[in-house]
Amino acid sequence: MRIQPRQQLLESWRAVARTSLQKGTWVWEGRRQRNSISDAEQLLCLMGPATEVPTFKLDQPNETAEDVERALEVLGDSVEVPQRLVQVIQEYLTTYIDEDGRPTFGGGGYFTSVDGAQEPTEEQRSLDVVDSFAISIRLTLAIIGFAKVFRRVLTRQQLRDDVRRIEELASQRLTGAMIGLMRSFTVYVLDPDSPEGGNLLQMINQSRLSRSRIRQDFQAGVEEIRAGLRDVTFGLGEVPDLDNDNKVFECGWSWGITKGAPRVDTNAEGILQPAGYALAAPYAYFTAVALDCMQHLFSERTRLLGLLDDEQQRLARALQIRYDLTLSYWSTIARFGDDRWPLENVPWMTVDGSQSDYLSLLVSSMVVLDMSVNRVENESDPVRIGQVLEELAERSRITRRPISDDDPAVALHLPGFPFQLDGSEEVGGPMLSWELADFSTQLLKQTLRVAGLVNRVDQRNEMTNLVDEVWEHITRRRIEQGPAAGLWDQPSAIYPALPPSDEAPSWYYSERVISCLVAAANLIDSPPLRSPVLINHATQLLAEADHIYDQELLRISADAGPSMREALKSAGASLRRAHDVIRTRPGTAGALAAQVLVDLDRLSAARRDASGAR
Repeated sequence: MRIQPRQQLLESWRAVARTSLQKGTWVWEGRRQRNSISDAEQLLCLMGPATEVPTFKLDQPNETAEDVERALEVLGDSVEVPQRLVQVIQEYLTTYIDEDGRPTFGGGGYFTSVDGAQEPTEEQRSLDVVDSFAISIRLTLAIIGFAKVFRRVLTRQQLRDDVRRIEELASQRLTGAMIGLMRSFTVYVLDPDSPEGGNLLQMINQSRLSRSRIRQDFQAGVEEIRAGLRDVTFGLGEVPDLDNDNKVFECGWSWGITKGAPRVDTNAEGILQPAGYALAAPYAYFTAVALDCMQHLFSERTRLLGLLDDEQQRLARALQIRYDLTLSYWSTIARFGDDRWPLENVPWMTVDGSQSDYLSLLVSSMVVLDMSVNRVENESDPVRIGQVLEELAERSRITRRPISDDDPAVALHLPGFPFQLDGSEEVGGPMLSWELADFSTQLLKQTLRVAGLVNRVDQRNEMTNLVDEVWEHITRRRIEQGPAAGLWDQPSAIYPALPPSDEAPSWYYSERVISCLVAAANLIDSPPLRSPVLINHATQLLAEADHIYDQELLRISADAGPSMREALKSAGASLRRAHDVIRTRPGTAGALAAQVLVDLDRLSAARRDASGAR
């Protein structure tokens, strides 16, 4: 890949540090009014790589890499940087709490009104939103892990107390976010003869089956999922008509706490459980966001560092059930039938009749996540997803130029794909809207994941070529001048018909780019693909090298010189190394075997020359 994640992460960190710390003061402002999501995105620009890429860790000052320290020199040296982070983290965690110290999860400036004429009220801006729950889970897990490790190297009691304090505050916020996700989960039961039920069946019916047949196939395909959902009552309550096999349904996350959502029974203290207003129906975006964040709850890092307390582990088990069922549902629906997948029929259509390439990308992300956490049964499935992503890259004018200045596809990038938040008007004020303007970063992230799923070198090359094209698009959108130079986002640099964006950084977009760089770093750090052809070739080379090596050992005379004995010793070491790595790095094993064959041939020639001279 042309993308160089380490270098790009260092450049991004340098820009984040320079933009965030001005005249010794941490500056939170971005393009939107401060809120719990934007501030978390700004922190994750640093905390994400620091906790997910080992060579970028900041919690052990003596082990901080030199280039990392140079990139963050605006914040201080390797000792001062984590201390400053502790201060900034504490400021964040004590900002988004109510008067009783309970965490809040309002969407703030990310809420806009549908008509654009009326501003959201303050009460509406304070409504809990799944985006805040999700990013809080990612951020607090990063903070708790950072604090646990950093505290071990501290000797000053005041610093140890400060670190323990942010760990406690982060844990409290984590619990609140997990409970919020519990109360935002929903199952939406539909009559198949209703317009919404009809849209669902139409979307999955790619084989043009009769209406009765597609209903039967749907029931059979989701039978186990329906059975599992019947047992999900913790934080959800009873779902009417779910037992009725004549009904169809969707499951996932609404935009916020659903209307009528019951309180979650918990032993945790200091957790606010406000009334819900969100329509009890899943939104593709918030479902994808919730699923993506929850994998951090179940990760190996979370288990090894013991980041969850007993109550959080109980909540995590309940969320795991929802996670598994929802992943299974959307993966089943997206790949329904024996012929063309519904997902391959771009654009995706939701039950309310909305259609967009962005919806196809969101559903793709859920299928890719399912393939990542569960075993891929059919090797062609990741390839088919990759082809969908390639088509979306073209349709969104990332790998193809716009048809005209008013090409509607450009609107996916700015202002983005909007959707209304049903129920938000019930607190008084206009109907609220949520805009998604991260199509390119979402596409890059899913392409990187698919590249890690394919098993053939040529297939991975196709995906990494797409990665390079999307990355080139993203780099051109970087801010070139002003205080936020080096960060994002300036889409008018690619689409001149768009108005220039504010010079302030978009933490929304910048954090997503940095998250993609982390994913790229992890892909590069994974073992290389093992080609069966290469393994066979290396095995044959190694067999010949072993045989000739044994022959040389047999023929060597007792009075052989030290140079010949040293050459044979080196050849033996290379052969042992080749045997050790042949299954994981067959190309390396083959190269070692080939070099041994060359060296042994030289020995043989030297021995023949010596024999002829005598």
